[in-house]
Amino acid sequence: MRVVVISAFFFLVLFSYAVAYDPLDPTGNITIKWDIMSWTPDGYVATVTMNNFQMYRHIMSPGWTLGWTWAKKEVIWSMVGAQTTEQGDCSKFKGNIPHCCKKNPIVVDMLPGVPYNQQYTNCCKGGVLASWGQDPAAAVSAFQLSVGLAGTSNKTVKLPKNFTLLGPGPGYTCGPAKVVPPTNFLSPDRRRKTQALSKSFSI
Repeated sequence: MRVVVISAFFFLVLFSYAVAYDPLDPTGNITIKWDIMSWTPDGYVATVTMNNFQMYRHIMSPGWTLGWTWAKKEVIWSMVGAQTTEQGDCSKFKGNIPHCCKKNPIVVDMLPGVPYNQQYTNCCKGGVLASWGQDPAAAVSAFQLSVGLAGTSNKTVKLPKNFTLLGPGPGYTCGPAKVVPPTNFLSPDRRRKTQALSKSFSI
């Protein structure tokens, strides 16, 4: 098993447990960061970024699968750059139906060639993730999701728990998320920097 580090925007921080030590890559890990970008009437919009900091081990097809358990009764209203494998029971909603109502959503990357309005920066590679040592530019994957029935401030937002990251091979072990400083984002032309609104969490 390899260690996965997940970064989240509230009650989490970078960590690195030496589970399944690899003498060729003793500090390698996969870091997942969850950054709250904006607040909505019943929740928030977050960017989730996955960096494969392993020097030699990459994630091949059929790609990564990311899961977690919501702390409350959150739903995913919409996603860009990824999708959940199941919608779940959304029968209590009328009119606007969430993308996913499951307590424990499972998320997969979009495939290459999806329509432009479903794409997000560093998405849509079918879950394939290069290693940092071989191709840093291709060692990043990201998606955005709108979370509802959640808190609307740092005090009321609850951190998702029980993160899982699956992929071909022996698998990964996720530790608890930790609070980390808000992420800075560069515009595509690299001339403007913006910052996430809330504390980030890292798994």
